[in-house]
Amino acid sequence: MTQENSGDLVMTHVYKIEAGNFTIAGEAASNIKKLLRQLGIDANIIRRASIAAYEAEMNMVIHSVGGHLEIEITGGEIVLKAYDNGPGIEDVELAMEEGYSTATDSTRELGFGAGMGLPNIKRCSDQFHIQSEMGQGTYLEAKFVL
Repeated sequence: MTQENSGDLVMTHVYKIEAGNFTIAGEAASNIKKLLRQLGIDANIIRRASIAAYEAEMNMVIHSVGGHLEIEITGGEIVLKAYDNGPGIEDVELAMEEGYSTATDSTRELGFGAGMGLPNIKRCSDQFHIQSEMGQGTYLEAKFVL
């Protein structure tokens, strides 16, 4: 979808994320990377935004009951938004610590759940915001300045 907004072209794409579906996990992030390449975005920004998108997508696949990943592109920034439908993060501050994970053993056996997702998203983004409420889900926003 595209629209005019204060003189800047705005493009928004939304990707549905299915909880527990490791078969298609990473497709949304891959599609975002392709889109940014097609738009001629700087390679460093593509790398950082793609890593953040992948980490957000995998967190929803691993920890949530599903949700969606949205990317909004304007003339000045890329905004990545992740909305999940629960269960929420009990202690966001603890979840932001590198290596902290609530992933199951079976998820770890698949090579996921090392506890680097949220820290990597924050590290890659120019601005980062997360809010979560138990039973209500989690909202994450990462911005990348163009």
